[in-house]
Amino acid sequence: MFQKHLTSLEICAGAGGQALGLEEASFQHVAVVEIDEWASETLRRNRGSEGRYGKWNVLEMDVHDLDGTPWRHKIDLFSGGVPCPPFSIAGNQLGADDDRDLFPQAMRLINEIDPPAVLLENVKGLSQRRFDPYRQEIIERLSVMGYTVFWKLLQAADYGVPQLRPRFILVALKHQYAPYFSWPEATGTQTTVGEALLELMSKNGWRGAEKWAAGANKVAPTLVGGSKRHGGPDVGPTRVKAAWKELGVKGTSIAEDSPSADFTTDPKVDMPRLTVQMGGVIQGFPHDWEWAGGKTAQWRQVGNAFPPPVAKAIGTQIRHALQKSKPNSEAEPDNKLQLELR
Repeated sequence: MFQKHLTSLEICAGAGGQALGLEEASFQHVAVVEIDEWASETLRRNRGSEGRYGKWNVLEMDVHDLDGTPWRHKIDLFSGGVPCPPFSIAGNQLGADDDRDLFPQAMRLINEIDPPAVLLENVKGLSQRRFDPYRQEIIERLSVMGYTVFWKLLQAADYGVPQLRPRFILVALKHQYAPYFSWPEATGTQTTVGEALLELMSKNGWRGAEKWAAGANKVAPTLVGGSKRHGGPDVGPTRVKAAWKELGVKGTSIAEDSPSADFTTDPKVDMPRLTVQMGGVIQGFPHDWEWAGGKTAQWRQVGNAFPPPVAKAIGTQIRHALQKSKPNSEAEPDNKLQLELR
């Protein structure tokens, strides 16, 4: 039934992290939907009709206005990074009582499209016990639609991303494909900030780059991008800035460019700062991914993105399930977490 390249439709695509990872897992996007003007422009610049890597059908629109019926039974995967404020600490954790909660729209579209597979991601807050009833409601609604549901917290650092970024992942598969799904295994090695950023830090000939990279020998704390109402272009709250300082990075603002050749670093005086491009690399984006908008808008996109390597790892497992094949001998159906509540 399925060809080499499977098809997908993504909502709340942001700057394209999840879509990029799924593309690398051999999914072809029939559409990527995003309401934010600058994130949509980022998608167009990188994957639009004149994008450098090939065309995505970028739809800049509100998901409330999206009709899924034209795609009914025509795509293999429905995916989305539904907004996180309802379940995040920063968003006051209002859950289903928050009008920013787009899970109801996701459920509507899944019902209209009826795809074989679903992938939704959110902040780790959705896994908390206080949201058990809401999470169970989502699982039960998907079950009624004919899906077996899996959910798990995945840590981005386990998949080569140089960042501590736990995310709530929900995968739903039509019952005939569910026995073939298992969660991706961790890579077994972690990429440090120094390893990830050495090339960019030394781009302008900074002579201290290698010494800096040797000291930046841990993964980064979680990048945050703020919201349209709050947050500017910096690495985050005080405790996060302190963690970056231990890595030899000044977190009070975002730099325009990499350090110059004669830049001198001193924790008491000055340290290198991240650029938007570096933030993208910390998230797992390619070095040449182009970010649209002003610095604040760019950093918001970076901080709110889903790491492409994690999306690729999950997408690969979904693809194997849809093709009814095992990625390796250790991937057994009993690894699934059907209707798990913890």
